[in-house]
Amino acid sequence: MYRELERNKNKRGRYSWRLADEMARERKERLPGNRSTPEWIKRKALDLIRDDWSPKQVSGHLKKHENIDISHETIYKWIRKDKQDGGELYKHCRHKLKHRKRPVDSTTNIPNRTSIRERPEDADGSRFGDFEMDTIIGPNYSEAILTITERKTNYLLIRKLPEGRNSGEIAKEVFKTLLPFKDILKTITTDNGSEFAAHELITEGLEVPVYFTDPYCSWQKGAIENGNKLIRQYIPKRALFKDY
Repeated sequence: MYRELERNKNKRGRYSWRLADEMARERKERLPGNRSTPEWIKRKALDLIRDDWSPKQVSGHLKKHENIDISHETIYKWIRKDKQDGGELYKHCRHKLKHRKRPVDSTTNIPNRTSIRERPEDADGSRFGDFEMDTIIGPNYSEAILTITERKTNYLLIRKLPEGRNSGEIAKEVFKTLLPFKDILKTITTDNGSEFAAHELITEGLEVPVYFTDPYCSWQKGAIENGNKLIRQYIPKRALFKDY
């Protein structure tokens, strides 16, 4: 009771239940998570989602250019609620609110692989020349695309793979794609897909080490993962690559 009187008394030192109720409401509004977002901000954010922006892009843009502080988690919450209500906002997300299934551990199929744990600490995306690579697979595993991105700039290179996931042919394609950058290449990082089993050919041709992430740790090559999501936004999973 003493704390209630002290917190809610007026300037004259008197207690008023009306003032106490008003001050309690103000305190509740100031608590994190209790502030409702104005509808105009929500509309602005979701309009950008409809233009195929990611929630993180929307959050960063609004904070930088319009001084609107809204988290990407909140935007995802709105998108999930819209999906529950039968809306289609989720279709503008790069992963359609789905999570990829864990692949089979194929590290044993890659001879002489070098773990990402041995990669130099300065290959952290702060310098130019550290690349990540991956493949995007078409329907029924009939087609494949090679994707390579430079970590500092997110410069993205995309190549169709006529021979699919053949590791020897992929090594040749990586060599041709990165040859113009040979003088500044420092590292290449990829996952444990068997299509990169011929990594030693890449190292021999480009004179650059290839490092492999830990199993099921796609976040260790986040730049190319984000690049693939962007590509998938315009080349859906069931699409035939020959049509592009």
